[in-house]
Amino acid sequence: MDQQKKLHAASIVFRYFPELSPTQMELFNRLGTMYVYWNATINLVSRTDINLYLHHVLHSLAIANVTTFAAYTNILDFGTGRGFPGIPLAIIFREVDFHLVDATAK
Repeated sequence: MDQQKKLHAASIVFRYFPELSPTQMELFNRLGTMYVYWNATINLVSRTDINLYLHHVLHSLAIANVTTFAAYTNILDFGTGRGFPGIPLAIIFREVDFHLVDATAK
């Protein structure tokens, strides 16, 4: 993912979550880079869907606007669906332990 796209991706998340730390923003940027790489290999999300952050990341983070999780809570994302919503939520709630389980071994 080139630098311009990274900044745009980060700005979309930051627009809705302005309190994110620089580390969290970097993790969201890395998430996009990883999904581009792995999607080309094993088709994680639709290859025609170029709006990963808008269609998948922000959708996954919607719950963060209405609830919070206590530190050191264990959350099970059963049927995680290629890491959504568990991975974006784990970036937001850094002190919560997320366990992602899916039947598909992608």
